[in-house]
Formats: sequence, structure tokens, C-alpha cells
Amino acid sequence: MTSPRDAVIVDVLRTPVGKGKPGGALSHVHPVHLLADVLAALVRRNGIDPALVDDVIGGCVTKAGEQAVNPTRSAVLAAGFPLTVPATTVDRQCGSSQQAVHFAAHAIQAGAADVVIACGVESMSRVPMHSDTQGADHLGSRISDRFPGGLIGQGLSAELICARWGLDRDELDEFSAASHARAAAAQPLFTPDLITVTDAPGVVADETIRPSTTTEGLAGLRPSFVDEEAARRFPKIDWKITPGNSSPLTDGAAGVLLMSAEKAERLGLTPRARVHTTAVVGDDPIVMLMGVVPATRAVLERAGLTLDDIDLFEVNEAFAPVPLAWQRDLKVEHERLNVHGGAIALGHPLGASGARIMTTLVGALEHRGARFGLQTMCEWGGMANATVVERI
Repeated sequence: MTSPRDAVIVDVLRTPVGKGKPGGALSHVHPVHLLADVLAALVRRNGIDPALVDDVIGGCVTKAGEQAVNPTRSAVLAAGFPLTVPATTVDRQCGSSQQAVHFAAHAIQAGAADVVIACGVESMSRVPMHSDTQGADHLGSRISDRFPGGLIGQGLSAELICARWGLDRDELDEFSAASHARAAAAQPLFTPDLITVTDAPGVVADETIRPSTTTEGLAGLRPSFVDEEAARRFPKIDWKITPGNSSPLTDGAAGVLLMSAEKAERLGLTPRARVHTTAVVGDDPIVMLMGVVPATRAVLERAGLTLDDIDLFEVNEAFAPVPLAWQRDLKVEHERLNVHGGAIALGHPLGASGARIMTTLVGALEHRGARFGLQTMCEWGGMANATVVERI
């Protein structure tokens, strides 16, 4: 049952995901075009007048070059929406488009909007990660005053998680191989929610899924984040993070069409799910990727639910130790976690990942006839979003 001001998810759509490097399947497509295609497809598939959209809230992390200023507004204009449809771009790092879903749901629940599209885009081939910080001190001196030695990169954070939670290399690689196997098996289930990219009509599937991946094959890869400085600073680390147990750089866009339950009913639309509860937390910015644990606990407490009430979990696979440590802390079996694979196989187009995961989660709930799903994402600086959705 829904109440009139419930924020319901009418539809979810995304592009296929391409490798985020020159020559990748979507590397020739401008990021504004990627997102514009998703926006246009959402209103077209659901037969709604885009003039009804009260706001478009998009996530994007590296806002430089072709993604500078407000790429969500650019995409709204490129999609042919009326000039009266506003848009904004938010940055909660890897959780940016999940945060966009939260903001959209909150506006609807508060009565400030009736129809909102939450979305996200990232072209990591055309706008390389960290290109917005080149030559700039984006932290200031007070960060290092508070955290001697300064903050570290996410790859080193993933190594610290392995050390603190006692995760071995075989465990990481086995989880990663399973991600590819699950994503490969689920490919036919993804198809209904994939759009055709106007500038890449031949791209019909995610480029980064490797069905032949094995634990033995991954074992031959060398660690990615050990160098002389890292080895000196962390002499006790047994380096384990490789390209095989990390999410690949990727290009893609995704979108979620949300409405109030009463608006969806008036338009004759059948919602696929509703946003049940949202939460966001801050956590240790050094071991910055484990905010997913307190975020999960916070959203469940706010929802009045327990881990046993949740049918399916999505924990972003930025690096394999994140979902594995989350799983170890919360004692959730693998059979409920990332059942259609995760970012290790499907890719992690930063600003689009929250909405991409929501697309995967809604589809998985429908496929299994399940009720509750929970997704959570680690974010730079020691933050995490968590969302509980309920299939309708």
C-alpha cells in the first residue's frame, strides 16, 4: 500500500556501460549526450509530457572539461525538454546519483515536487578521474593538521580494509570472479532497462563483463597501489588490490523517474517500487570506504526493519574488500548480496553508479518477486548513502 505523498519509482533506465578509456564502446560519445538519451527515453517510454517534470537532479563527480558547470541542465536541454524544466548537479562522490534519488524522494515526500528525475553520468574516458583537481590544493592545510600524514587514496583505503578485516587475496579474487559470473548470467534481465545510445546504436550490452573470469586467472595480476612511498608509510600491508578485484574505469549514464503516488495514479502509471527510507552517514575518512556499515544500520533503524527483512542487498563493489568486510560485519550471506553482479563486472561510472545500482536492484526485486531491497555506496571522505526500496 502507498500513501499519496509516497515517492514511487515509476521507471529506471540506463545506458550500457563502456570501458572508460580511449577506444571504449562509448568513448566517442559526449557525456551530455549519454545523459540526454536516458532522460529522453524515460519520458518517452512512460508516455509523459516532459513539461510535467518539476526538476532533474543529476550526479557527476569529475566536473571538468565536457562535464563542467552543470551537465545535468545541459542534458535536459540536449534531450529537448522544455526550457522550463530546471536541473542541478550534485556531488556526493561515488554516491552522487544515489544522493540525487534521495533529494528527489525528499522533495516529493515534502510536497515540493510531484515529478522528479534523478540521474547521473560519468565519462571516465573523456573526462579522466581527478582531472578537476590537477595542480590544485583542494584540501587545505587544516586537513593534514587534523589527520597527520593527510588523507589517502581509495586504493590504499581498500588495502587497509583488507588488513583490518583479515581478508586474503583468494577471498577477494573469488568474490570478483563471482561478480562476473553473476553479471554474465543476468545479462538478459538487464536488456529491458537498457537504452539505445543515439551516437552508439551498436552498443547493446555492458562492455566490462568477462564471463570467462576465474579465480586462478585473477591470481596472476599484480597489486596496483604499492609504490615506494606507500610501502614506506604502510610497511605491514601485504598488498592485495589489483585491477581484477577493483571496479574498472567506465562510461555510462542512468536515470530514475520518481513521482508522488497520487501523481502516478492520475497519470495512469504503475510504479515499480517506492523509496521506503533513506540515510547518509559520515565515517572515518582514512579507512574511508566502510561507511557502508553504519549507513546500513542507520537506514534499517530509521525504517524500522532488520537485516532479515531485506530480501536483496546491493553494496557497491568499488573494491572487493568493501562488500566482503560489510558482509563480515553484518553477517549477510552472499546469496542476498549483489545477486546480478556488481561494479567489479558492471563497472563504476562514478556519478552514474547510484542510479545504475538502483536500476539493477529494482530489476532483481522484480525478477525474484521480492519485497525489500537495500543499496549502499561508499564515498570519498568517509561517507555512505543507504536506501531501502520496496517493490510495488
